[in-house]
Amino acid sequence: MTGTAALDDRSVYLRTLVVDALEGGGRGHVGAALSLIEILRVLYDDVLDVRPGEPGWPDRDRCILSKGHGCLALYALLADKGFFPVDELLRQCKAGALLGGHPEAHIPGVEASTGALGHGLSIGVGVAIAMRLQGRKSRVFTILGDGELDEGSVWEAALAASKHGLSNLTAIVDHNKLQSYGSIDEVLPLRPLDKKFEAFGFSVRQVDGHDVGALRSTLRELPFDAKMPSAIIAHTVKGKGIHFAEGDPAWHHKAKLDQATADELRRALEHI
Repeated sequence: MTGTAALDDRSVYLRTLVVDALEGGGRGHVGAALSLIEILRVLYDDVLDVRPGEPGWPDRDRCILSKGHGCLALYALLADKGFFPVDELLRQCKAGALLGGHPEAHIPGVEASTGALGHGLSIGVGVAIAMRLQGRKSRVFTILGDGELDEGSVWEAALAASKHGLSNLTAIVDHNKLQSYGSIDEVLPLRPLDKKFEAFGFSVRQVDGHDVGALRSTLRELPFDAKMPSAIIAHTVKGKGIHFAEGDPAWHHKAKLDQATADELRRALEHI
């Protein structure tokens, strides 16, 4: 489960939308977005019960991107699904634009303002409890990053999810093994991550996070236990699809992305 699955035409296309947003805004978290594409693709193509024309539909499933700095991937999927025009990607981070450098709840399809890391699972727990109290069958998915798991609030939320037996809640870890400035083993080791979630009362599966078929199969099995929250550890590659960015912390974020670099990113995608 090393995140080495090949990318098909749809995965490449979604990455071109991310590059559109990078080019339009001249900045963005490159690596963090590209490791997320297949996770979000399968959720929005095959799993989530949502209505792009009615983003506030009360019975919708909720997808909370806790690692908000990966928002360009979420924006690409939301635009592709029709939550807002694709042209909005080209205005990302511009004055008065709909889309900023982190997700905000006023954006159609965005469930929570995130990016202050460590908050998303707590939000997911609250939403999952609310859905249960309201008698709704809605499911809640919270996507977390490796570095984010250093935050104690994540594990407090995990304890609460287990205590309340939230089988309608799934935590998905984008496990690309890197943080903003180095590997998780260098900064703060997480292994064995599956055993940690199990110890906190989650039923756990691991999957190649770029293998669309494997992701579909895994997500179809939810909940893994009818009395427990679920956790999916998706093994991914930071910067997946851009050969010179893969596994390189220098591509975590680019504050100034010029036209030449955007062109280089597009050429790399053309040769996948």
